Amino acid sequence: MQPAYLPGDWRLDMARKSLFRIGRSQTGLGLFATAPIEKRTIIVEYSGPRIPTKEARTYERRYASKYMFEIDSRWTIDGSTHRNMARYANHSCRPNAESELVRGKIVLRAIKVIRPGEEITYNYGREYFDLFLKAKGCKCAQCRTR
Repeated sequence: MQPAYLPGDWRLDMARKSLFRIGRSQTGLGLFATAPIEKRTIIVEYSGPRIPTKEARTYERRYASKYMFEIDSRWTIDGSTHRNMARYANHSCRPNAESELVRGKIVLRAIKVIRPGEEITYNYGREYFDLFLKAKGCKCAQCRTR
């Protein structure tokens, strides 16, 4: 069983570097497993400055800023920095990871075993889907095969 590391824990930072790589996916860049990832393992933290949610919603609509992650009605993480590795995890209607709020931080956690070479994906949620994906259609593996 994996140790229960918390976001911001230096051991998590060291361990996660060997869990994934950034590479080409069907939808652009993606996050891919480089080692087996067990179910419930924290893969990566969604990082960036916290900004007021009201301000984030304005950015999303005005500038099509796609890397905002709403924590709650008050705060949102601006994940647009390239140092935010979680920004490369793509949307899927049948994901292998999920986002979770842990001690005020957003992390991506495996919801099933992820094999080496497999793309790490999570469901971005209805609001994001309607705002950014619906017009062009979903490009996840599940929807491409329909």
